[in-house]
Amino acid sequence: MEPARRRLPHLYSGGVWLFITWHLHGSLPKARYPPPGAMNAGKAFVWMDRYLDTTKHGPQFLQDPEIARVVVDTLGRGQEMGLYDLRAWVVMRNHVHVLFRPHDHVPNVLQWLKGNTAREANRILGRTGVSFWQRESYDRWVRNEEEFQRIVRYIEHNPVRAGLVAEPGQYAWSSAGLPPGTWGSVEGD
Repeated sequence: MEPARRRLPHLYSGGVWLFITWHLHGSLPKARYPPPGAMNAGKAFVWMDRYLDTTKHGPQFLQDPEIARVVVDTLGRGQEMGLYDLRAWVVMRNHVHVLFRPHDHVPNVLQWLKGNTAREANRILGRTGVSFWQRESYDRWVRNEEEFQRIVRYIEHNPVRAGLVAEPGQYAWSSAGLPPGTWGSVEGD
Protein backbone atom coordinates (compact mmCIF):
# COMPACT_ATOMS: atom_id res chain seq x y z
CA MET A 1 0.00 0.00 0.00
CA GLU A 2 1.44 3.33 -1.03
CA PRO A 3 0.35 6.70 0.35
CA ALA A 4 0.17 9.62 -2.06
CA ARG A 5 0.80 12.99 -0.40
CA ARG A 6 -1.63 15.69 -1.42
CA ARG A 7 -4.33 17.70 0.29
CA LEU A 8 -6.61 14.64 0.40
CA PRO A 9 -5.31 11.30 1.69
CA HIS A 10 -4.92 8.68 -1.04
CA LEU A 11 -3.91 5.10 -0.29
CA TYR A 12 -3.62 2.61 -3.13
CA SER A 13 -3.31 -1.15 -3.07
CA GLY A 14 -2.43 -3.18 -6.14
CA GLY A 15 -4.98 -5.28 -7.97
CA VAL A 16 -8.12 -3.58 -6.64
CA TRP A 17 -10.84 -1.79 -8.57
CA LEU A 18 -10.95 1.98 -7.98
CA PHE A 19 -13.78 4.44 -8.42
CA ILE A 20 -12.14 7.75 -9.36
CA THR A 21 -13.66 11.15 -10.07
CA TRP A 22 -11.81 14.23 -11.28
CA HIS A 23 -13.11 17.60 -12.44
CA LEU A 24 -12.12 20.67 -14.39
CA HIS A 25 -9.89 23.26 -12.75
CA GLY A 26 -12.08 26.02 -11.31
CA SER A 27 -15.34 24.07 -11.51
CA LEU A 28 -15.94 24.10 -7.73
CA PRO A 29 -16.47 27.42 -5.96
CA LYS A 30 -14.01 27.89 -3.12
CA ALA A 31 -16.44 29.87 -0.95
CA ARG A 32 -19.25 27.29 -1.08
CA TYR A 33 -17.20 24.12 -1.00
CA PRO A 34 -17.49 22.45 2.43
CA PRO A 35 -14.37 23.22 4.51
CA PRO A 36 -12.18 20.30 5.66
CA GLY A 37 -13.83 18.51 8.56
CA ALA A 38 -17.28 19.94 7.81
CA MET A 39 -18.49 16.53 6.59
CA ASN A 40 -17.06 13.07 6.04
CA ALA A 41 -15.50 12.16 2.69
CA GLY A 42 -18.61 10.36 1.43
CA LYS A 43 -20.93 13.29 2.13
CA ALA A 44 -18.41 15.74 0.67
CA PHE A 45 -18.26 13.63 -2.51
CA VAL A 46 -22.06 13.55 -2.82
CA TRP A 47 -22.21 17.34 -2.35
CA MET A 48 -19.47 17.86 -4.96
CA ASP A 49 -21.05 15.50 -7.50
CA ARG A 50 -24.51 17.05 -7.15
CA TYR A 51 -23.03 20.53 -7.48
CA LEU A 52 -21.05 19.56 -10.60
CA ASP A 53 -24.12 17.88 -12.14
CA THR A 54 -26.36 20.92 -11.71
CA THR A 55 -24.17 24.02 -11.90
CA LYS A 56 -24.15 26.34 -14.89
CA HIS A 57 -21.12 28.19 -13.47
CA GLY A 58 -17.46 27.50 -14.03
CA PRO A 59 -15.77 25.79 -16.95
CA GLN A 60 -17.80 23.17 -18.80
CA PHE A 61 -15.35 22.29 -21.57
CA LEU A 62 -16.30 18.61 -21.55
CA GLN A 63 -19.69 19.36 -23.11
CA ASP A 64 -17.80 20.12 -26.33
CA PRO A 65 -18.07 16.85 -28.31
CA GLU A 66 -14.51 17.17 -29.62
CA ILE A 67 -13.11 17.42 -26.09
CA ALA A 68 -15.38 14.69 -24.72
CA ARG A 69 -14.16 12.45 -27.56
CA VAL A 70 -10.53 13.14 -26.50
CA VAL A 71 -11.31 11.89 -22.98
CA VAL A 72 -13.19 8.80 -24.19
CA ASP A 73 -10.50 7.90 -26.72
CA THR A 74 -7.76 8.36 -24.11
CA LEU A 75 -9.60 6.11 -21.65
CA GLY A 76 -9.80 3.41 -24.32
CA ARG A 77 -6.16 3.86 -25.30
CA GLY A 78 -5.06 3.40 -21.69
CA GLN A 79 -6.89 0.08 -21.55
CA GLU A 80 -5.38 -1.01 -24.88
CA MET A 81 -1.91 -0.13 -23.54
CA GLY A 82 -2.53 -2.33 -20.50
CA LEU A 83 -2.46 0.52 -17.97
CA TYR A 84 -5.75 -0.68 -16.46
CA ASP A 85 -8.89 -2.74 -16.88
CA LEU A 86 -11.75 -0.34 -17.52
CA ARG A 87 -15.30 -1.23 -16.45
CA ALA A 88 -17.44 1.93 -16.36
CA TRP A 89 -16.97 5.59 -17.21
CA VAL A 90 -18.86 8.77 -17.95
CA VAL A 91 -17.69 12.15 -19.19
CA MET A 92 -19.99 14.87 -17.86
CA ARG A 93 -19.72 18.57 -18.80
CA ASN A 94 -17.23 19.38 -16.01
CA HIS A 95 -16.14 16.06 -14.46
CA VAL A 96 -15.32 12.42 -15.20
CA HIS A 97 -16.18 9.23 -13.28
CA VAL A 98 -14.17 6.07 -13.94
CA LEU A 99 -14.19 2.56 -12.48
CA PHE A 100 -10.94 0.79 -13.31
CA ARG A 101 -8.36 -1.65 -12.01
CA PRO A 102 -4.90 -0.12 -12.56
CA HIS A 103 -1.90 -2.23 -13.54
CA ASP A 104 0.58 0.53 -12.75
CA HIS A 105 1.22 2.97 -9.91
CA VAL A 106 -2.11 4.89 -9.63
CA PRO A 107 -0.55 8.39 -9.59
CA ASN A 108 1.32 7.48 -12.82
CA VAL A 109 -1.92 6.29 -14.46
CA LEU A 110 -3.80 9.44 -13.44
CA GLN A 111 -0.92 11.65 -14.56
CA TRP A 112 -0.96 9.90 -17.94
CA LEU A 113 -4.77 10.18 -18.30
CA LYS A 114 -5.11 13.75 -17.10
CA GLY A 115 -1.91 14.96 -18.80
CA ASN A 116 -2.79 13.58 -22.23
CA THR A 117 -6.37 14.81 -22.13
CA ALA A 118 -5.40 18.24 -20.77
CA ARG A 119 -2.78 18.83 -23.48
CA GLU A 120 -5.15 17.88 -26.27
CA ALA A 121 -8.15 19.77 -24.82
CA ASN A 122 -6.09 22.92 -24.29
CA ARG A 123 -4.80 22.61 -27.88
CA ILE A 124 -8.42 22.41 -29.12
CA LEU A 125 -9.35 25.42 -26.97
CA GLY A 126 -6.30 27.39 -28.09
CA ARG A 127 -5.02 27.70 -24.52
CA THR A 128 -1.45 27.43 -23.25
CA GLY A 129 -0.05 27.54 -19.74
CA VAL A 130 -3.50 27.10 -18.18
CA SER A 131 -4.57 24.27 -15.88
CA PHE A 132 -7.29 22.11 -17.38
CA TRP A 133 -7.96 19.58 -14.58
CA GLN A 134 -8.12 20.17 -10.85
CA ARG A 135 -5.06 18.54 -9.30
CA GLU A 136 -7.01 16.53 -6.72
CA SER A 137 -9.29 13.61 -7.46
CA TYR A 138 -11.73 11.60 -5.38
CA ASP A 139 -11.06 7.88 -5.18
CA ARG A 140 -12.49 4.86 -3.43
CA TRP A 141 -11.43 1.21 -3.34
CA VAL A 142 -14.17 -1.18 -4.34
CA ARG A 143 -14.67 -3.60 -1.43
CA ASN A 144 -16.91 -6.29 -2.95
CA GLU A 145 -19.11 -7.30 -5.89
CA GLU A 146 -22.20 -5.54 -4.47
CA GLU A 147 -20.33 -2.24 -4.17
CA PHE A 148 -18.80 -2.81 -7.63
CA GLN A 149 -22.27 -3.14 -9.22
CA ARG A 150 -23.60 -0.15 -7.23
CA ILE A 151 -20.71 2.01 -8.52
CA VAL A 152 -21.29 0.88 -12.12
CA ARG A 153 -24.95 1.95 -11.80
CA TYR A 154 -23.94 5.23 -10.12
CA ILE A 155 -21.52 6.10 -12.94
CA GLU A 156 -23.75 5.07 -15.82
CA HIS A 157 -26.86 6.75 -14.35
CA ASN A 158 -25.07 10.06 -13.69
CA PRO A 159 -26.40 11.67 -16.93
CA VAL A 160 -29.94 10.59 -15.97
CA ARG A 161 -29.63 12.11 -12.46
CA ALA A 162 -28.27 15.30 -14.05
CA GLY A 163 -31.35 15.52 -16.30
CA LEU A 164 -29.38 15.15 -19.55
CA VAL A 165 -31.08 11.96 -20.80
CA ALA A 166 -33.98 9.71 -19.81
CA GLU A 167 -32.04 6.41 -20.05
CA PRO A 168 -28.33 5.76 -19.40
CA GLY A 169 -27.69 4.23 -22.85
CA GLN A 170 -28.84 7.45 -24.54
CA TYR A 171 -25.81 9.41 -23.32
CA ALA A 172 -23.00 9.41 -25.89
CA TRP A 173 -20.10 9.86 -23.47
CA SER A 174 -20.62 6.84 -21.23
CA SER A 175 -19.95 3.13 -21.08
CA ALA A 176 -23.70 2.57 -20.52
CA GLY A 177 -24.53 2.20 -24.21
CA LEU A 178 -21.87 -0.43 -24.85
CA PRO A 179 -22.70 -4.12 -25.27
CA PRO A 180 -22.67 -6.24 -22.07
CA GLY A 181 -19.40 -8.04 -21.50
CA THR A 182 -17.35 -5.33 -23.20
CA TRP A 183 -15.73 -4.37 -19.90
CA GLY A 184 -14.29 -6.25 -16.91
CA SER A 185 -15.82 -7.52 -13.68
CA VAL A 186 -14.74 -7.42 -10.06
CA GLU A 187 -14.20 -11.20 -10.17
CA GLY A 188 -11.31 -10.80 -12.60
CA ASP A 189 -10.79 -11.30 -16.28
